[in-house]
Amino acid sequence: MIAYNPKEWFSQIMRFHKADTVRKLAPTMSLMAIITALVVVVEKHLFHLASDSELAKTSVMYSILGFVISLLLVFRTNTAYERWWEGRKLWGSLTNMSRNLSIKVHAIVQNKEDQKFLNQLILHFPFALKNHLRNAVTMNESELLELYNITEIRQKKHQPLQISRTFYDRIIELNRTGRINPEQLLLLNQEAQQWMEICGACERIKNTPIPFSYSAFLKKFIFIYVVTLPFTYGPTLGYYAIPIVTFIFYVLASLEIIAEEIENPFGTDANDLPLDEMAKNIRNSIELISDDHSK
Repeated sequence: MIAYNPKEWFSQIMRFHKADTVRKLAPTMSLMAIITALVVVVEKHLFHLASDSELAKTSVMYSILGFVISLLLVFRTNTAYERWWEGRKLWGSLTNMSRNLSIKVHAIVQNKEDQKFLNQLILHFPFALKNHLRNAVTMNESELLELYNITEIRQKKHQPLQISRTFYDRIIELNRTGRINPEQLLLLNQEAQQWMEICGACERIKNTPIPFSYSAFLKKFIFIYVVTLPFTYGPTLGYYAIPIVTFIFYVLASLEIIAEEIENPFGTDANDLPLDEMAKNIRNSIELISDDHSK
């Protein structure tokens, strides 16, 4: 995720980074400029179309179509941003839940080895969830579990599920052996059950993209609209139609690209959520809680 100051307008206007749509669209924008130039040349010098020709009068229809495209893009970007923001809220809930669960573990569980075991599970869950959502495994983070003889979790396909199950197995064992009472088990369960709820909600966002028909239709609509636009603007604007049509394409295509990028907020794109930093912040919080209770 790109860190920036939203109040600095000039720096953002002049700043170009790898996530900027200008770089991604530069080849296509160049192609659109060439197509528009060819259309203008043919209309002006081959067919000698005047600004009041019948073809130029179709600009009214393109104004209506432009309004329709803008409505579709507003819905598209709003939907994508809602998915991005929901992902952020889920990881915020995971942060709060992890801290609360760690505090309860230290307050309820008296045995130091049990505390360490449970806290390592709490500490590792955000990394496991991050890797699960990205279909990756970071071995250095998984090696944190080797101290507690649960390295078999690393070989599982669904690490968050295995961690949650291991946590439940341990607290139920603690209750069965009398090391925590049923009321304390219930307190720990209230926090731990949120793990799978958060994981399931994140999986829903990741595995349910915008319907293909809608996405494909919008792309086709934008492409046909922009490609045919020079035929209308050529007779009236002449060569000025080249930068104007290219800029219109840039605006419309950029909105679609941005929506595509943020609709899955758990990836590694520049505008995706900073899951690595968020997972590390949770780890730091858990370690701080452990240090405070060990004194």
